[in-house]
Amino acid sequence: MSNNSRPDSECTSRGPACKSCSSTSCRQKADETPQESLNSIKHTIVVMSGKGGVGKSTVAVNLAVALAAEGHRTGLLDIDIHGPSVPTMLKLQKERTLTEDGKILPLTVGDMKVMSIGFLLENHNDAIIWRGPLKAGVIGQFLTDVNWGELDYLIVDAPPGTGDEPLSIFQQLKGSKSALIVTTPQEVAAADVRKSINFCRQLGVEIAGIVENMSGFVCPSCNCQTAIFNSGGGEKTAAEFNVRFLGKIPIEPAIGTSCDTGMPYVYAHSNTQTAKILTQIVAQLVDICGPAENTGKAAA
Repeated sequence: MSNNSRPDSECTSRGPACKSCSSTSCRQKADETPQESLNSIKHTIVVMSGKGGVGKSTVAVNLAVALAAEGHRTGLLDIDIHGPSVPTMLKLQKERTLTEDGKILPLTVGDMKVMSIGFLLENHNDAIIWRGPLKAGVIGQFLTDVNWGELDYLIVDAPPGTGDEPLSIFQQLKGSKSALIVTTPQEVAAADVRKSINFCRQLGVEIAGIVENMSGFVCPSCNCQTAIFNSGGGEKTAAEFNVRFLGKIPIEPAIGTSCDTGMPYVYAHSNTQTAKILTQIVAQLVDICGPAENTGKAAA
């Protein structure tokens, strides 16, 4: 797929992005709005943040893995077009998607289905230089042209801020959808969370809650926790805006190692206190979203 598509001229792409260009045939395809894939997804949770560097992708990946581990039919969609992190966090950088019957087949990690723009690039180090319309087009295709099948939960990893990608995903999603906002304890991060809250409210999107990441440091030797940053920024903001506060995730060296090695923390370190915090957040999300009609769990 070309990452140098030109939206104001002929179609130059060779992949999903061609729906976003201005050629006549591509505009006709873009006008099609198949609902089959959308209707198979019971609940969509968009993980977003007001600013970068708060560990949003780490939270999204581990929540998706935890949901799948509990037997829920789960998909993980990475819509960070310019800096996709999901392929690295799941050790899928070299993997590429296939198509079947005109649909893109997502990759699978265990029982979890995964899709990212990184799986469509010839080289995972390629830079994607696209304007808003191209990004909106490919995000739409991730929803309708990917064969997700029946899902209980689709976790969406959105880039930071309130720009094209989160706007596009919320506008194109049908059915049950909500936002999970990730922050760090400092006021500089909490200030941007307020913008994310107002963004969701302006769009009429339910906010499932706020998660405070990097909330204290867990010593790998003695397991003692130390507050490196000012504590409580996320909890304070949640109270100020009457939004649910779902929990605090501490800084733990093993989380960074897990991200680099492609082994999700909640799976590799499932017995730790931090992993239990993540599973508690998952339990709250399931309770907030309500049970899916068919959870996909094995019958007793």
